[in-house]
Amino acid sequence: MPVETALVAAARRGDRGAFGELYRRHARLVQSIVLARVPVDAAADLVQDVFVMAMGRLGSLRDDAAFAPWLATIARRRAADWRRRAHDTVPLEEASTEAMAEVDPARGLGAQAALDAIRSLPEAYRETLLLRFVAGLTGPEIATRTGLTHGSVRVNLHRGVAMLRARLASEGGPNG
Repeated sequence: MPVETALVAAARRGDRGAFGELYRRHARLVQSIVLARVPVDAAADLVQDVFVMAMGRLGSLRDDAAFAPWLATIARRRAADWRRRAHDTVPLEEASTEAMAEVDPARGLGAQAALDAIRSLPEAYRETLLLRFVAGLTGPEIATRTGLTHGSVRVNLHRGVAMLRARLASEGGPNG
């Protein structure tokens, strides 16, 4: 039995240590998916929400080997729920830019600009690029964890990077 499947089975039986290890292995995956859809200042809370929901719904997972794609689906749905509810609130993007700049002024604006450029891309490219650049996943890892085919991931990464380069160049970004 693969380690991941054994961890899911143990977590299903109530082993919090096993669930903690699943969190450690998949937090960046969830963070990348959430960042593709919501402002930076909302992402951390949503990542926690996704794992709380997953822990409560682990009994509904039919195939322990499909944990990562199942978790990715929960993350996408939770982010979509957040966005629907956020229509009645004031955007806090300026506050997140200021918070990032306070930590490191030179890096903060660049990171925010890069994130904004990625967020301006179509959703399929956004998520795949963030999984690659933020979570540090390889193409095959992205495919395994999201349920996409290797070919789709390759195409999304290739087209997404090309669109991102063009966007950054037209805005006078680092390569422009």
